[in-house]
Amino acid sequence: QVQLVESGGGSVQPGGSLRLSCAASGSIFSINAMGWYRQAPGKQRELVAGITSGGSTNYADSVKGRFTISSDNAKNTVHLQMNSLKPEDTADYYCKADITGWGTPRFDYWGQGTQVTVSS
Repeated sequence: QVQLVESGGGSVQPGGSLRLSCAASGSIFSINAMGWYRQAPGKQRELVAGITSGGSTNYADSVKGRFTISSDNAKNTVHLQMNSLKPEDTADYYCKADITGWGTPRFDYWGQGTQVTVSS
């Protein structure tokens, strides 16, 4: 069984920063990729940023230059540093991990979500 636990959400004023973290635990053989998605009220869930086990990253155009994704492979953790936050960044943020477990096939696991609110 694999679990993803997110932390770091909250409320911030426009222009502020937040750092999200997601830790994977459980019966993990390998983590192939991790990423952050977000879903604003009334909108579809969208990819914010992703990182592979080899360190390759990709970002949504709307966050390029403001957000940075990083990972600590030894700790099975991924972080999302969010700077210059805008009201349109307000959403529930979800961690996703592409994990191969011990004796289980490759699967996408999701965290429970953490809320980010950007408002003055």
